[in-house]
Amino acid sequence: MDFRALIVIMMSAVLVNNYVLRQFLGVCPFLGVSRDFKSSVGMGFAVIFVMMLATTVTWPIQIFLLNTSGLEFMQTVVFILVIATLVQLVEVVLKRYFPALFASLGVYLPLMTTNCAVLAVTISNINQGYTYAEALVHALGAGLGFLLAMVLFTGVRTQTESADPPEAFKGIPITLISAALLSLAFFGFDGVIENIFR
Repeated sequence: MDFRALIVIMMSAVLVNNYVLRQFLGVCPFLGVSRDFKSSVGMGFAVIFVMMLATTVTWPIQIFLLNTSGLEFMQTVVFILVIATLVQLVEVVLKRYFPALFASLGVYLPLMTTNCAVLAVTISNINQGYTYAEALVHALGAGLGFLLAMVLFTGVRTQTESADPPEAFKGIPITLISAALLSLAFFGFDGVIENIFR
């Protein structure tokens, strides 16, 4: 297994192909939970955990069950069911052992069931033809990218909320403009990761 290839896969998922800031997936929790640093970090780690767990389960299901049975067309349905089950598991664990984090995440935790970023990672692992190890590294990178986006945007929102923008920009408009500018910054990573090892 090529260690450099794994680093490229991970860093590409974190920076170049960030699921939130480049592919605009998982924007609902990104905008909803990014007001508070603790909630952002908690949601980021919950997403990392769910992405890793979903990849751990869905990759073998696709390769050893769906592909061998000729049921590839059931991929999306099966993956959604697996992700929904895993999110329910995370919700139960957080409610039992981390009640403050559970309360701060609120409605956004159950929304992770339908978080298209989690589903996109599991499907992308199959479409890219990743091996099991590569799929897990890609899922970890995608989750770290989500966490990075959440933490950065929390910092940006903290600054914009303490500023005094014109009346037309207060609230949602300045939040969306800030998200767009942060997203544009990540477009600057194009080509960087792939050329590191040349």
